[in-house]
Amino acid sequence: MGSKYRHVFSPIRIRGIDFKNRIELAPPSLNLASKDNRVTPEFIDLNRSIAYGGAAIINVGNVMVDIKEAADEERQLELGSDDCILPLSRFSEMCEGFGAHACLEINHIGQDSNVEKTGVRPYSASSYIPQRQIDHAKQYGREPYATIEMSKEKIKETVEKYAMGALRAKKAGMKMCMIHGGHGNLINQFSSPLYNFRTDEYGGSLENRVRFCIEILDRTRELVGEDFVIEFRISADEMHPKGMHFDETLKFIELIKDKIDILHVSAGLHGDFAYFRYWYQNYMMKREYNVHYAEKIKKAFPDLLVNTVGSIMNIARAEEIIKSGKADFVSMCRPLLADPEMPRKYAEGREDEHRPCLRCQYCGSRLMGKVINCAVNPFLSNEQEFPLGKVPPAPVKKKVAVIGGGPAGIVAADVLCQRGHDVTLYEKTGRLGGTLNYAALPDFKQDLADYVAYLKRLAARSGAKILLNTECTKDILDAENYDAVIVAIGARPIIPKLPGIDKPHVHWAPHAEAHEVPCGDKVVIVGAGAVGIEAAVDLKKEGKDVTVIEMLDGYQSLQASASGAFDDLMNLIRELEIPVLLGTRLDAVEDDGILCTDLKTNQSKKIPADTVLLAIGVSPKHDEADTLRRSCPETSAFLIGDCHHVGDNIANATMSALKAAAYI
Repeated sequence: MGSKYRHVFSPIRIRGIDFKNRIELAPPSLNLASKDNRVTPEFIDLNRSIAYGGAAIINVGNVMVDIKEAADEERQLELGSDDCILPLSRFSEMCEGFGAHACLEINHIGQDSNVEKTGVRPYSASSYIPQRQIDHAKQYGREPYATIEMSKEKIKETVEKYAMGALRAKKAGMKMCMIHGGHGNLINQFSSPLYNFRTDEYGGSLENRVRFCIEILDRTRELVGEDFVIEFRISADEMHPKGMHFDETLKFIELIKDKIDILHVSAGLHGDFAYFRYWYQNYMMKREYNVHYAEKIKKAFPDLLVNTVGSIMNIARAEEIIKSGKADFVSMCRPLLADPEMPRKYAEGREDEHRPCLRCQYCGSRLMGKVINCAVNPFLSNEQEFPLGKVPPAPVKKKVAVIGGGPAGIVAADVLCQRGHDVTLYEKTGRLGGTLNYAALPDFKQDLADYVAYLKRLAARSGAKILLNTECTKDILDAENYDAVIVAIGARPIIPKLPGIDKPHVHWAPHAEAHEVPCGDKVVIVGAGAVGIEAAVDLKKEGKDVTVIEMLDGYQSLQASASGAFDDLMNLIRELEIPVLLGTRLDAVEDDGILCTDLKTNQSKKIPADTVLLAIGVSPKHDEADTLRRSCPETSAFLIGDCHHVGDNIANATMSALKAAAYI
């Protein structure tokens, strides 16, 4: 009997090609290509997990038509010669084995190419200095480069490169490709008035600006034939005041709709980070952010197959989108990286096992020098070590203690149980989840709240013996005679040694946010990182008079800890009119306020307060952890998560948990 998700799992045939369902992996960049930009075994193994998980289309992001003149990532695929065909065939045939289709997002990034990688100035529709080149110039300590306006001969050459890229994909066994016409890439640089200042037949009117795109689509169809599916990606709205907006996009679609098979509807721009967020939404932005564009396009062009993308978090939501006629396909990237088996789990009625995505931007942050990874899925990019995200059974069943019920402890306990060990998890408090319970308090942290709920379900079904309200000591461990011990007791708030810091109205900020300690009406929060700012926002919404002080002269702490949501948090600070005093040092706490120093002027002042909340960071519980690691053979004792070292992301917990538990 099939699942209740009958629309999302409904097959469809396009040009005689069978698609088993409507789920597509939106194209990620993986940094797993070889030095010569070819498919590698590691690349195939990562995608195998997603193909096994049940998606119908396995897309690969940002595949260059000519890596020698356009490149912006460490290890990206390219289609510039026939040498790519053989390795690509391995990828294609792997996907076919699972009834899925391999697909390449064929692209030329034009203005955003990294000159340090290519050695040549970037090409574009016109000559100008784009924002990405200004950013590169600052990074590399040089003057920014202006783009080279493509000549008509160069345009013709580039049209052929796109079409030949699609043909090579077909020769490798693929039955489809995606041509990238959005996000400010080269095709978009021709179609958008933001970038195209030409006065010839490729500039001016929309029909002229779209000419380059039409030539690419026509030549591609000419080369690949009629038995090949062309998906085309657009930005429905570039969001930039001078860019292409939705009303003009509808006219653009009218010009190309008969030349494509699937329209993939996104939004925003790639090269300017002010507009990057519209296609790469953070945890503070609403879910299904761009679906409304797809819905409107589907109504305007009912015969066109439409694919929607952007913070569609699970299969149940995908089902609703397709059922209601908003789109024909649903693409997900980060949710499928977080849980490649999500389609399979929903089809089999195992929705509660779905591991949710945090939209924390950790995956994207890895791409500047590291292979892709996921904060909640430590198996990602470790598939050669753990095929299909599975751990091997233990050769010898052992008795193992896990101390601490936060994310590190829960993941470690689950991995240990999967391997067949006898596991006891000790948690000092009355609930699992650790400090994530506090981090998930703000109403805009629903993604994290979903993950905390998942962790608790994971612990419950893991098979571990869970002892709440139990402080594990060395005596307990010694008495139980464990074969191995994993310590995951986390970190403690940093409390500076200052006069009055031990007064009864001084607390850790999350404790006040959770209403676990009394909090007055006039509050000073010390520290403007994410913990302090989120507490300030919550308390201000409750009607408190809140002031934040920060010793640094800028928002460096917030930028480092806000996981891509810095601009949104700053907007909340301004909207709620929360004063943030930068360059201000806490000197002492008094009964009715704090004494502090303005480090710019070196002047002391007093800020009235009936409550002082600390949010200046945490430090590992090294002292406590060290007392626990001698209660088993020393080579079988591990410190993981924040008690080993404080990480900027949950990835520190999950990855260290997997690595410790996988080989006991």
